Amino acid sequence: MKKIVLAFSGGLDTSFCVPYLKEKGYEVYAATVDTGGFTQKDILKIKDRAKELDVKKHYVIDGKISLYDKIVSYVIKGNILRGGVYPLCAGPERIIQAIEVIKIAKKIGAQAVAHGSTGAGNDQVRFDVAIQTLAPELEIITPIRELGITRGGEVAFLEKHGIAVEKSSKDYSINKGMLGTTIGGKETKNSWELPPDEVYPTVVSIDTAPKNGEEIIISFEKGLPMALNGKPMSGIEIMNYLDNLGAKHGVGKGMHLGNTILGIKGRVVFEAPAALILIKAHKELEKLVLTKWQSYWKDSVSEAYGNFIHEGLYFDPVVNDIEAMIDSSQTVVTGDVKMKLHKGNIVVVGVKSPYSLMDKSIATYGEQNLLWTAADAAGFSKIYGLQGVLAGKAKTLGGSI
Repeated sequence: MKKIVLAFSGGLDTSFCVPYLKEKGYEVYAATVDTGGFTQKDILKIKDRAKELDVKKHYVIDGKISLYDKIVSYVIKGNILRGGVYPLCAGPERIIQAIEVIKIAKKIGAQAVAHGSTGAGNDQVRFDVAIQTLAPELEIITPIRELGITRGGEVAFLEKHGIAVEKSSKDYSINKGMLGTTIGGKETKNSWELPPDEVYPTVVSIDTAPKNGEEIIISFEKGLPMALNGKPMSGIEIMNYLDNLGAKHGVGKGMHLGNTILGIKGRVVFEAPAALILIKAHKELEKLVLTKWQSYWKDSVSEAYGNFIHEGLYFDPVVNDIEAMIDSSQTVVTGDVKMKLHKGNIVVVGVKSPYSLMDKSIATYGEQNLLWTAADAAGFSKIYGLQGVLAGKAKTLGGSI
C-alpha cells in the first residue's frame, strides 16, 4: 500500500481528504505544522479529529521559530503590506508547512504528499512549488482541487461516513497564523459585502472597544522588536501579546482585494493586530534613522520580496539576495517607538533612537540651522531646480518658432 503524508489542519478540507484518500488505496499519515495559528486547545482538537478519522499516524510539528526567523522577521523588517494593507497573514506559512511535511514524507518513505487546497486559491501554488523544488520525486495529490468539490459536497461526504461537521465550516474558511487570520466565505466572493462581526475570531468591534486608549513602547534592535514597555521578550512573545492587546482595542481588522497568483482578482478579510502594529512602528523608526535613498531602495526591494513570498517563490535565489539587502539596511534601526491603540486606530506618538538623523546636535530645524548659511541656501535653491527652469525656457522658445 502506498504511503501518503497529508498536510492536516483538522478543518473541513483536510478532514475530507483522509477518507477520500483511504478509498483510493492510500495509507494516510497526517502532519500538522503549528506555525502560530493553534492554541493548545486547538491542537488537542486536531489530534482528536485525526484519531476520529483513523489516520495511520498523526505528527504534530512546532514550526513557529522557523516561521518567525525565516519569514515573519523579514515581513517586519521589510514593512510588507500587500496592496498597502495586507501583512500576508497565513499564506507564507504554507512554505514552512510544506518543508516540514516533506521531512516527514522522506522519513517514513512515503511515495506521495497531499494538501487540501482548492483549484482557485493561492495555497495550491505555494504547496506545489515547495514540493516540486525540495522533493520532485514525490507525487502531489490534491483531492479538493482535482474533484472541484464544493464545501457542501465535502460536508455531505463526511456525514455519509459518519463524521460530524461543525456548522461554521459550511459557510466560512478561517485560517489563523502568526501573522494574522484570514477569513473567506460567501461575502468575500464579491467586492461589495463584508462578513458579520461575529465571524472575526478575536478583534472586537470598534463600538465595544474600551473608551480610553492604551499607550505602549516597542523597543527595536536592528529592525526587530526586542522589548515591550521596557520588558525584554522574544519576537514570538511580543506578537502574541500585541495580538491580544490590539484585539481588545479593535485594532487589526482589514480587507484586501488584489491579484491572485493565478491571475484573477481575489478578496480576503483578515485580522492582524500584531503585524499591523509592529509594521507601523518599525516604519516610523526607519523614517528617523535611514537616509532618503536607503528608504527608497529598501522599500522598492521589500515590495518585490513581499510579492515573492506571497506568490510561493520563496526558493528563488533572488529571495536570499533581497534578504541580504534588507538585513544590511537594518544595522541602525534600533530605538523605541511609542504607540497608542484606540478604538481601531494605531497612532504613532513618538520615536527615538541613538542613530537619529533628527538629532539637534547634528541639525537644528526651524528658522535657524547650523549646517549652512543663508547664501548657501539661496545658491542651492537656484541650482536645484535648474533643469526644470531650462526645460520651461526651451518649451517657450520652441513654441515661438
